Amino acid sequence: MTPRVRAPELPQNYAWLNTDKPLSLKQLRGRVVILDFWTYCCVNCLHILPDLKYLEHKYKDSVTVIGVHSAKFDNEQETENIRQAILRYDIEHPVIVDQNFRVWQEYTVRAWPTFMIIDPEGYVIGYVSGEGRRDVLDKLIAKVIAEHQQKSTINFQQINHILEKQQQPTISPLAFTGKVLATPVGLFIADSGHHRLVMSNFDGEVLHIIGTGKSGLTDGSFSTAQFSAPQGMVFDSENQIFYIADTENHALRRVDLKQQIVETIAGTGEQSRNIHPHSGVALETALNSPWDLVKVGNILFIAMAGSHQIWQMNLDTNIIKTYAGTGAEGCVDGSLTESAFAQPSGITTDGQQLYIADSEISTIRSVEIVEPFQVRTVCGSQQLFGFGDVDGRATDVRLQHCMGVEYADNFLWVADTYNHKIKLVSPSTGNCQTILGDGFAGLQDGQGKNSRFFEPSGLSAINSYLYISDTNNHAIRRVDLNTFEVTTLNFVGLCAPDICIQPNL
Repeated sequence: MTPRVRAPELPQNYAWLNTDKPLSLKQLRGRVVILDFWTYCCVNCLHILPDLKYLEHKYKDSVTVIGVHSAKFDNEQETENIRQAILRYDIEHPVIVDQNFRVWQEYTVRAWPTFMIIDPEGYVIGYVSGEGRRDVLDKLIAKVIAEHQQKSTINFQQINHILEKQQQPTISPLAFTGKVLATPVGLFIADSGHHRLVMSNFDGEVLHIIGTGKSGLTDGSFSTAQFSAPQGMVFDSENQIFYIADTENHALRRVDLKQQIVETIAGTGEQSRNIHPHSGVALETALNSPWDLVKVGNILFIAMAGSHQIWQMNLDTNIIKTYAGTGAEGCVDGSLTESAFAQPSGITTDGQQLYIADSEISTIRSVEIVEPFQVRTVCGSQQLFGFGDVDGRATDVRLQHCMGVEYADNFLWVADTYNHKIKLVSPSTGNCQTILGDGFAGLQDGQGKNSRFFEPSGLSAINSYLYISDTNNHAIRRVDLNTFEVTTLNFVGLCAPDICIQPNL
């Protein structure tokens, strides 16, 4: 008979979030405990959050979920940054900040995400890694509960915790803004934390609010449509239509500004489990966390972060398919079919090439859309664990989880998200230099490196201005490209959903 392994106790002197006091396995005897080993950069870790929420609610009187945040990137080690991720992704279970991978090592974890299952007597009874494991976990939990009911070793009691969102509610007019798009008709802002889109003029006067502010997948008018954490956008000025990567709905949406109607054009609303290259009718094909968009002619190119690929959709035929990437997570240059990406989160184009912010390898990539259709590295480490903050040239450059990229005037503006900086890259030479931000998280206007940002993740240029989605500051920043002066836009009259009554815009 295999000896049972007692679960190592959790450190009490580490930072804990979503609870007013540290939790111990000793206190939790009589309950099933799930340890979720995660890191907030990881799209796979985000994909399993709905599964955890489902299990937490189904077994609220007998299961405790504890997130063990074992950081990949340096920036993710900061407790305040983890708190912001908890607020952004509406995580409702306690989280321990796993300093120096201590808990990870004690439980011999090998990958994100991993679930460690501990029975009501405090023994590890198994683990599951990867996403799409809700049914496996559900059956295992039900089996453990039944066994311990017979032994009278389970204690049915709901436990409530004091959550970060109760202590620090996000009531700002914008919340965790994703991408921003500057167009001739104004700014489009992915107000991701509020599950809506905001259109304004360049001075912050709100023109339209699109979406109810509640998460959902509903087509219809601007006031009734629903989104779920929308991100990238692209505008068709000729037809007054813009397209949105509706990330957590795993869908693409179209907004007709003239008719003021929102409709779904791709995706089923369910996350695809097929990472292998494939194609299909757009509305019949499941997608996987589309994060950003760009349009060339009648083709939408999509940064499909969840499957580590670049996709394309023909807007005339409504056929959607993999354009580049095997689905393996990594950095492989070469042909479209051999190439590999790692959570591509930003996309832009010069009309001949796509430029990709390949976030998990902290690298800027180029993907040709004309002969000879090659993928190459512009700058960055090309490695999953190669990151830092080093200006320079090509593969000597070090970025940290870059999520935004914008082509303008023969250069690339890059949102170096976890370094809290904006950098300028030459696509031809790979030369990279810091232009904005001093590397410290904060909200500070000023010139060039005297400014501060907090995990900026989107940017868009028009005329002589650059607009930046400053995600954790819940703000849109404007940069005068002649002087590099950074200011913060004020959206007069805009407020969070349910905070005030918005006029019908």
